[in-house]
Amino acid sequence: MTSLATKLELPWVEKYRPKLLKDVVGNDETVERLQQIARDGNMPHMIISGLPGIGKTTSIHCLAHELLGDAYSQAVLELNASDDRGIDVVRNQIKQFAQKKCTLPPGKHKIIILDEADSMTSGAQQALRRTMELYSNTTRFAFACNQSNKIIEPLQSRCAILRYSKLSDEQVLKRLFEIIKAENVQYTNDGLEALIFTAEGDMRQAINNLQSTVAGFTLVNGDNVFKIVDSPHPLVIKKMLLSATLDESLNYLRELWGKGYSAVDIITTCFRVMKNLTEIKEPLRLEMIKEIGFTHMRILEGVGTYLQLCGALARIHQLKT
Repeated sequence: MTSLATKLELPWVEKYRPKLLKDVVGNDETVERLQQIARDGNMPHMIISGLPGIGKTTSIHCLAHELLGDAYSQAVLELNASDDRGIDVVRNQIKQFAQKKCTLPPGKHKIIILDEADSMTSGAQQALRRTMELYSNTTRFAFACNQSNKIIEPLQSRCAILRYSKLSDEQVLKRLFEIIKAENVQYTNDGLEALIFTAEGDMRQAINNLQSTVAGFTLVNGDNVFKIVDSPHPLVIKKMLLSATLDESLNYLRELWGKGYSAVDIITTCFRVMKNLTEIKEPLRLEMIKEIGFTHMRILEGVGTYLQLCGALARIHQLKT
């Protein structure tokens, strides 16, 4: 087996997952609150909400490790969206775990982690209310979700709610550099920019894209990253938006469409390129972004045709004249 194959055996997302709260990237104030909970040793029921890939579940696991130490493996139950989490699971599996006797350090509790809790059925959430109250002396619940408004009000009122914000490009870049150094990866600056651009603040996606690019091409550069993530190259999109004539723009669009990119792929990249396009004065740029937004809305409503994109480009050119 080659050394590269050995390196790729474990996904880097798992290999470099923080074990302690002090290693969690970003959301410093919220993480500081969790560190305070770890120091005090008394964890409340909690909901951590925020976008995917920003460290919600990792933070809960780090907190559980710091609170429970060696007892972690027997005192933590994690249920993910991929598990069946209907009302029967609450009545059986969760209840059984809450009733289970564990030898824990004084003042510590068992922890039930419910990842992607916003996808739990309303019935299952309702059934949790009583369980949380009955076993609050021995068990604490930690919910990780993308949208806290999908957690029913009675559960929210029983929990401390922490909100995680999107990671900044600098925070993602710093972590990528640490992994690149540890894995001795060959890279170029445009490769790092491409990883940041495609991740949009999602650390998990950035690390997965980095590993996939290394596995596929060894060298991490812009072209290789965009081949791996299979999204339109922002330089092509930029040329399409800045073209002097409509015919030129349509040629670029035809090229992208011919490569199999969907209308959503193209219009989403158009927005992300346009918002940073300093070559166009701000008032005009705002009008163009508004036009891209309307087109995106129509595409999401089901009209994701080539004609829709041509119409958007025509209207953008009209704004420029």
